[in-house]
Amino acid sequence: MIGISENAQRYFRHLISQQDEEGLGLRISVSHPGTPSAACDLQFCPQGMHSGRDHKLSLEGFDFFIDAESVAWLNDAEIDFDEDATGGQLSIRAPGIKGHAPDDDAPLADRVQWVLDSEINPMLASHGGRVALVEITEQSDVVLQFGGGCQGCGMADVTLKQGINKTLTERLPEIRGVLDATDHEHGENPYYAPEERGGSSAV
Repeated sequence: MIGISENAQRYFRHLISQQDEEGLGLRISVSHPGTPSAACDLQFCPQGMHSGRDHKLSLEGFDFFIDAESVAWLNDAEIDFDEDATGGQLSIRAPGIKGHAPDDDAPLADRVQWVLDSEINPMLASHGGRVALVEITEQSDVVLQFGGGCQGCGMADVTLKQGINKTLTERLPEIRGVLDATDHEHGENPYYAPEERGGSSAV
């Protein structure tokens, strides 16, 4: 279970006292658990606003809630506050939230998903885009679908050829290439259609 140092608890009590709100607590959750982009989200939690499934820690002066879906990811996590001349720094160490890269003998789909999560989607996110794995064909082509700012973008083909295809084939040499299943023309002319594989183009 998560550990909260005395220094951190004292710091939290100080923050809560400044809000002048009766029954105010704290709640922690994990966004994108099990991926390299996982992060802890710690927020004030007004009285009665937590989920009924949350795990509750009753600490001196306040309640600390742990999102039910995040409990397993926060096992052995530590929250501390290091005081210094400028005030101090809150630290959250949660070694399990990012998960671990699949082994070399793991299914290819799992290894592709890890590369998408750890390298490709964080890069695309800076432009408001993302890609999702649709399938891996019998010929070891990876079929992806663009979303967000990448759908309909004129640079999507360049991104696919120069970025994603290169990254995936370098990390996973057994991949033959990458196909784009995105409907960039609102459903009329996708680059890749499963029912018409003969007309699809690998890059």
